[in-house]
Amino acid sequence: MNPNLTDEGTPVSVKIRERIQAARKRFHANDNIADFIEPGELSALIDEVEDKMKGVLESLVIDTEGDHNTGETARRVAKMYLTEVFKGRYVEQPPLTEFPNAEHLNELMIVGPLTVRSACSHHFCPVIGQIWIGVMPNEHTNVIGLSKYARLVDWIMGRPQIQEEAVVQLADLIQEKTQPDGLAIVMEASHFCMSWRGVREMNSKMLNSVMRGVFLKDPNLRREFLALIPRSSS
Repeated sequence: MNPNLTDEGTPVSVKIRERIQAARKRFHANDNIADFIEPGELSALIDEVEDKMKGVLESLVIDTEGDHNTGETARRVAKMYLTEVFKGRYVEQPPLTEFPNAEHLNELMIVGPLTVRSACSHHFCPVIGQIWIGVMPNEHTNVIGLSKYARLVDWIMGRPQIQEEAVVQLADLIQEKTQPDGLAIVMEASHFCMSWRGVREMNSKMLNSVMRGVFLKDPNLRREFLALIPRSSS
């Protein structure tokens, strides 16, 4: 084993990064890296992020020792990033309950709206919205429990994301797990990097979709799916 991975003084982030690089894997903001985190290291990573966040607050000229409101801010932010808003980077995919399509279901199924809670990877500002998932199963499709779609959405979106990439990531995952004849996903979200900063446009939303299989080939099915999702902007 690389001695740098076991040295007492080596930051845990360096150990994790070295494992990822040794495996020649990617570790972009929207990648899951749970396979490279060993037991106990997530807690140590929270401590490391807390320590570095204290430096950020100092550089912002905030008196965290004299200000009772920000004395624990570094710890709160570290825990928030690693165990809440970016949890999808650091934990394994949630377990799925899969059932064979015993009844040979072949009718359109729509799940949603499912709540999206994410953050843009440009500014780490919140991205809040909804997702609708349309599935056209076949006799070989794996049927997963409805609540599991929500868990998969939460896992994929719980990382710094770009909306266009997030929808494709989610589509790839559901396609792999269920193998349907068709898959459609529509996401509508508000981006705080537009409303909280920048142009400060409060009412703007981004809407995008991914269509796979029969949804891409059959315009009537695509129209049926889009007509059945009650978007808030409609």
